[in-house]
Amino acid sequence: MIAYIAPHNIIAMQLKKRSCKFCQLLIANCLLFLCLSSCKFRQKADMIVHHATIYTIDEKFSTAEAMAITDGKITAIGTNDDILKQYEADKTVDAEGKAIYPGFIDAHCHFTGFATDMWKCDLTGTTSFDDVIDRIEAYADTSAVQWIYGRGWDQNDWDLKAFPTKDILDSLFSDRPVFLKRIDGHAALVNQRALDIAGITADTKIAGGSIELKDGKPTGILLDNAMDLVDVKIPQLSDSLAQQYFLRAQQLCFAVGLTGVHDCGVGEHTIGMLQKGEKNGLLKMKVFALLSDSAQYYERWIKNGPYISERLHVGGFKLYADGALGSRGACLLHDYSDKPGWKGFLLSDSSHFANIARRLYNSNLQMCTHAIGDSGNRTILKIYAAVLKGKNDRRWRIEHAQVVDGNDIHFFEDFSIIPSVQPTHATSDMYWAGDRLGAERLKNAYAYKQLLHTDEWLPLGTDFPVEDISPFKTFYAAVVRQDAKGFPAGGFQTENALTRQEALRGMTIWAARAAFEEKEKGSLEAGKSADFILLDKDLLKCSNNDILTIKVIGTFINGEQVYGM
Repeated sequence: MIAYIAPHNIIAMQLKKRSCKFCQLLIANCLLFLCLSSCKFRQKADMIVHHATIYTIDEKFSTAEAMAITDGKITAIGTNDDILKQYEADKTVDAEGKAIYPGFIDAHCHFTGFATDMWKCDLTGTTSFDDVIDRIEAYADTSAVQWIYGRGWDQNDWDLKAFPTKDILDSLFSDRPVFLKRIDGHAALVNQRALDIAGITADTKIAGGSIELKDGKPTGILLDNAMDLVDVKIPQLSDSLAQQYFLRAQQLCFAVGLTGVHDCGVGEHTIGMLQKGEKNGLLKMKVFALLSDSAQYYERWIKNGPYISERLHVGGFKLYADGALGSRGACLLHDYSDKPGWKGFLLSDSSHFANIARRLYNSNLQMCTHAIGDSGNRTILKIYAAVLKGKNDRRWRIEHAQVVDGNDIHFFEDFSIIPSVQPTHATSDMYWAGDRLGAERLKNAYAYKQLLHTDEWLPLGTDFPVEDISPFKTFYAAVVRQDAKGFPAGGFQTENALTRQEALRGMTIWAARAAFEEKEKGSLEAGKSADFILLDKDLLKCSNNDILTIKVIGTFINGEQVYGM
């Protein structure tokens, strides 16, 4: 028997089936829409860093938890929820709550010089001249070159603080030339063989330098420009070997959190090697280079202007007004307290600096001048002031600004002159600086807080290899004003200590600003380069004792990991 179904019921059943299919299709479409909507708003990034304490070093000194990075730039920065909901990436870094900072920028060092010094005998930390002799004897036995070249001794670290003489060197190395540069690079001890090769005698005179004599004969000590008479006779490294040292030097920089350096006083040949290193992808370090004071460079660079690429920026010139305080080559207004009748000297006549200042004013290049003594600083400050005429944004710099007469401090503010300082100079020199300057002059030496308040920003550097490469030592010296052993109790002239925030800005955004690079680097903000470091301790919150023990876990440049992890 076949059941009878009314036509209207058949129609109802068909409609019901169609309605179910429609609902299913509608649900499927909704799910697809939601999926597509989710995919649409979860943008693709190259890298996401999350669950960190990110110190952005922006104007508000704000912190964040996560950031997205694309094409080497920070795409977005904010909370974990915001970044992880809005972005996805194949590479992620879970910082596990650790501190992240912008990559440190050393506002004054000798990066390429440090690299090419690596073949030389290291004399840093020697405790006596006998210690120096022991090191160079061991070096001489293994060195493949004729010249015995060392660097790093400091007689102020020895019990006998007088300059050494060449007598022992002459007896040990009568047939091999010896050139031993002091740690500050402003004095050298050479033997008789080196003097003979350079043609130096008791009658040799040179402007901006001194050949020390005793009983009418050279002692072997050469100050400032006098060193060049010997230095030019030393064979240069091959380019291929120099390049290898550059790569080794940048790895040492990355290990201490440096992602950028201001390389002060380099030649065009060195610039060419850096360009080659960038072209072949080996140079990762970001280098702001200042050309050396060479007459042949000025016309060409003033005509062409700065050179700017992704990793290399040649933006000005580095000149030397005077020598160093430790070797008594710094130019003082009054006699050295420990050497009556001696004031030091300028390395060039003041007219030279005035001429260069006028020429560079008609360009878009910076003028950055080494000045240590109060006379050297006054000379350059007045020359700058005469050309700059008032407030400006030329960012001409005084490198070191170590001893500035109180009557001259106003020049920095009045003419927007930037003091570029190296805090470890204070803690390296504090043991003997008072002997050189006396108590009254010492009050205006290494006066970083006072200098900060002239323009309200202060770039910081290390001056390596004169000082240690570590920016953590820069930070410690700036903030704590003690050596690693806690000397002196209470700190050295702590009225001129910087706060932790000020020191950190000096090593990041203010260092970038000193090179007109603050829009590209120096802080962690959207649109800027992803140059950052991950630390095992929080530099802003750890104890003073822990600052010098901080380790870099990872260093990133343009989002690329170049060290650690």
